[in-house]
Amino acid sequence: MNRKTISVVLIEDDPMVQEVNKTFIEKVSGFEVNGTAGNGVEGVKTILELQPDLVILDIFMPQQDGLETLYQIRKNKIKVDVIIISAANDRDTIQTMLQQGAMDYIIKPFKFDRIKQALERYKDYYTQFSPDGEMSQKEVDTLLSGIHTPHFEQDRKEIPKGLNQITLKQIMAYLRAQSCGKSSEEVAEGVGIARVTARRYLEYLEKRGEIKLDMQYGGVGRPVNRYLMKND
Repeated sequence: MNRKTISVVLIEDDPMVQEVNKTFIEKVSGFEVNGTAGNGVEGVKTILELQPDLVILDIFMPQQDGLETLYQIRKNKIKVDVIIISAANDRDTIQTMLQQGAMDYIIKPFKFDRIKQALERYKDYYTQFSPDGEMSQKEVDTLLSGIHTPHFEQDRKEIPKGLNQITLKQIMAYLRAQSCGKSSEEVAEGVGIARVTARRYLEYLEKRGEIKLDMQYGGVGRPVNRYLMKND
């Protein structure tokens, strides 16, 4: 196989979701899904057989879930990178998967742009290890900032006093994972901050041009402001 093509094994128990994810992955230049599996046990066997560069892994699966599957991959020292795509959005699960070496975590439902972003970042990472030889500290630093920092986080614009980068990143990540606009109340609940705090961040992001405001009129009462990430 051409080494410029990154081989992928997709582990997802829902056949329809598996097909959609396969289509998404192969829409990104340089990626090819060489194998699929419907559970973790089958997935580990497929990884050992095909030896892919990358695994796209679900968490909620029969027989063996994604948590145990990633643990088995690391325990057996299988040399493969892993990106998680799952409906699991609790902090403990996300932290555990990242601690086990997942390179990215995408929460369902998601848009094509989000998986494209993850795969393109991974491609940049992957190509850094194609040539043999040593790496400088500058190359390592650039590599790590690229794989761990989403594209929208790389813009180090100064933010107003009273706001911080971590909360800003959390809000942007939350909005990117949504399929429709969210109110400040919904953002506050999703990120775990006060409503007034969420509104400050959302107003700042709107001014910066990162998100757009969608004012919706319902029944009786004031219109509801909903916020959407702009397309990349």
